Amino acid sequence: MLREPPRTTVRPARARPRPGVLALGIVLLVSLTAASCDGDDKHITVGAASRGTVDEIVEAPGSVTARAAATLSAPAAGTLTSLRVASGDKVTKGDVVAIIDSPELESRRASAEKALDQASAGGGRPALSLGTYSSVRKSTDKKARDAFDDARDAAAKLTDPATRAVLLKQVDAAEKQYEAASTAAAAALRSVQRGVASLGEAVASLSTAQRLQAQQAYDLADAAVDALTLRAPISGTVQLGGPAAGGDTPSLSDLLASGSAPAAAGGSALPGVDEALPQGAYVAAGTPIVTIVDVGRLGLVAEVDETDVLLVRAGVAATAELDAATGVTYDATVRAVDLLPTTSARGGVSYRVRLDLAGGSPTPRPGMSAVVRLQVRRAVDAVTVPASAIVNADGRDTVWAVRGGRYEQVPVELGVQGEDVVQVTSGVEPGQQIVVGGADQVRAGDKAS
Repeated sequence: MLREPPRTTVRPARARPRPGVLALGIVLLVSLTAASCDGDDKHITVGAASRGTVDEIVEAPGSVTARAAATLSAPAAGTLTSLRVASGDKVTKGDVVAIIDSPELESRRASAEKALDQASAGGGRPALSLGTYSSVRKSTDKKARDAFDDARDAAAKLTDPATRAVLLKQVDAAEKQYEAASTAAAAALRSVQRGVASLGEAVASLSTAQRLQAQQAYDLADAAVDALTLRAPISGTVQLGGPAAGGDTPSLSDLLASGSAPAAAGGSALPGVDEALPQGAYVAAGTPIVTIVDVGRLGLVAEVDETDVLLVRAGVAATAELDAATGVTYDATVRAVDLLPTTSARGGVSYRVRLDLAGGSPTPRPGMSAVVRLQVRRAVDAVTVPASAIVNADGRDTVWAVRGGRYEQVPVELGVQGEDVVQVTSGVEPGQQIVVGGADQVRAGDKAS
């Protein structure tokens, strides 16, 4: 009985070759014996089935990913009064990283505070007439709508999704609360018109709506000002700038690199001197100030072709090689396989496979290109034959076996399929002589040399 050492074979993604007569060329298998037939221009190589380990590998392009990243942008136009971090600094979730002064938002809050004081003191109470009542109610409704629109505009400029979501929920809740108060004021007016309520009762209802509108306008304006203090939404490492929220909005790092930052930022740096941080510089709404990257757990995203993805599942072991670290192999494990596909640049359909990356040296950086090899199946102590021995005949996998000194085509069932070696689950046994080269020249019943 022949036995071969464990070997790993690689099958590129999308190829999924089903072994054919001439598909894979020379087979390197230590335990095979070979013989050639010299006559009649026949070059037939005979080897033998053996036992060994076969790995089926799916190879896919990929890239290194960080655990999380968040870009903090200016929520409104203003002055960067304080930048408390520099590139490479470590921050903890909740740390203040920058403060922006926005005269527009400060003015809006001051106006809202003044209106709130007036409403609380009763200065906004309308005259006791039905005509004045209706006019004041419409004016109050308009002020409320304007306050909600302003708050939503401010929230839309926030790049941190968590902070944006909180502010939008606050706006929605305030709007529903005011709608209830406005509806009650309108109902009170109808009751007066029907003669079932006094005008004083209606005025009290309207005053309640006015005070609520003023309080909400102040709360929303105050929340917008509070958002000018940029706090780290995650823990991680700081990098100045980031992707711009709008196509025409430069990032802080863009301003520094181009030397177009205001004089307060130090302008273009002198040779051998790092650029000064733009304390006191003007920033437009949406300008990315800092990006925080959490590299506490690195991962991989691989683009696996649709022809291979059904073989991939959570827990599958993999290795990765990076373009940036020649000769270094990193271990990884599949964490999840996306359900929805993506379209590759070549027009094919692929699925993203997400993997956890084990530690390695040198430490990869997010975005680095990788080649990911996923070990989707393994057969241990299996009956194996070279892939070149498999011949497809009328839709069935077969091998040319040598029996009684002559060639005989034998149907086989295949299991795990590598590129060079495949598992045979039935049809041949270890030690069985088979044709491993020149199978296209074999005819049934020919005498084996």
